[in-house]
Amino acid sequence: METNTNPAFTLEGRMPFGKAFPIGLQHVLAMFVANITPIMILTGICNLEPTLKANLVQNAMIIAGIGTLIQLFPVFKKIGSGLPIVMGISFTFLSVAIGVATTKGYGTMMAAVIIGGIVEGLLGLFAKYWIKIITPTIAATVVVAIGFSLLPVGANSFAGGFGAPDFGSVNNWIVGTVTLFSCLLFRVCTKGYWKMISVLFGLIVGYILAVCMGMVDFSVLKGVGVVSLPKVLPFDLNFDLGAILAFVVIFLVSATETIGDTSALAAVGLHRDVTTKEVSGSLACDGFVSSIAGVFGCTPITSFSQNVGLVGMTGVVNRFAIALGAAVMIVAGIFPAFGALLTTVPQCVLGGCTIMMFGYIVLAGFDMLSRIKMDTRNKTIVALSLSVGIGFTQADKMFAIFPEIIQSIFAENCVAVVFVLAVLVNLIYPKKEKE
Repeated sequence: METNTNPAFTLEGRMPFGKAFPIGLQHVLAMFVANITPIMILTGICNLEPTLKANLVQNAMIIAGIGTLIQLFPVFKKIGSGLPIVMGISFTFLSVAIGVATTKGYGTMMAAVIIGGIVEGLLGLFAKYWIKIITPTIAATVVVAIGFSLLPVGANSFAGGFGAPDFGSVNNWIVGTVTLFSCLLFRVCTKGYWKMISVLFGLIVGYILAVCMGMVDFSVLKGVGVVSLPKVLPFDLNFDLGAILAFVVIFLVSATETIGDTSALAAVGLHRDVTTKEVSGSLACDGFVSSIAGVFGCTPITSFSQNVGLVGMTGVVNRFAIALGAAVMIVAGIFPAFGALLTTVPQCVLGGCTIMMFGYIVLAGFDMLSRIKMDTRNKTIVALSLSVGIGFTQADKMFAIFPEIIQSIFAENCVAVVFVLAVLVNLIYPKKEKE
């Protein structure tokens, strides 16, 4: 039975490179495709030239690595949480990014990301003045919502990936199932260090099977250069007030997910409540690194909830190990062939690895709720915000009567609805009920 004396289960524990590297790689592979997918979708819709598309994907990998390192090792002791948070390009901003980039230009989108990131970063630095409105009940409810919102993501990946021509095919079912059971088998039959890399083992088994079944496309490796440096400001910046306001609103939504992820990591990884300083640093990193992402032509960056699930499964919080994973992301961006090879991992393999991880996020939220005194007031906050947030966003065209900006924020984002409703109910509901 593992104990917290194992360096993998402590932030500052010293681990040999040979043991730390596989763990770090596991954290990266759990989110790698999800990190580059938003930028691939955006550049495809904007019909950018292939060379520029490749450069922006490369930038996305480098930014994710830099953001993760800053979270692990805070800058000026204020920007970054010091927690084992893995950062990546966020899907939350994709719809508004597509709208702005296609109607007002890619440079307008970049400028809005830069300004919006600065706004979130400043909010993070001054979090101690407003963070009290995010009670433990609200934070726990948001974590539950994040977990539930990711369950369909894992299921879609398991079936081959949203929009895939072979979605739900027999091959995807076979590979996804073998990957999942390989993770479980390795987790049940091993102990100590080997149990910690059960997800990586399942991914390797699933990948080998996918190669044998002809499901891996190695054509992406053709013509890939050896070394390529990232390109700064691929478009001229154009500042537009409407675009900036739209992004600022979505940044506020993204901030709720970051607060939830940070709270959950402290709970499941360190078995304690998150501190105001950690939340403040996490949000500051989220915002300011997003501004850097905008300079490199990428959409905003945020904490990846997949990492919360992985920490919940393995218990690994060692900063050195996860920093090695961040280094892998940076190397993948500088050496395109390495990054291209990582992109060949089929979605069904990733789905088999992540489907249980997302369930662990839900459990993390339940665990946080179990520590709270569940009086009538708190029960009402949790029940109402979850039922409306998850229920309304599952109903097609539920938000059709609202303006487009409201739809883009809330229609398919249960986390945003849950957060806003939980805050409102918490503010309105009397703290002392009548007998």
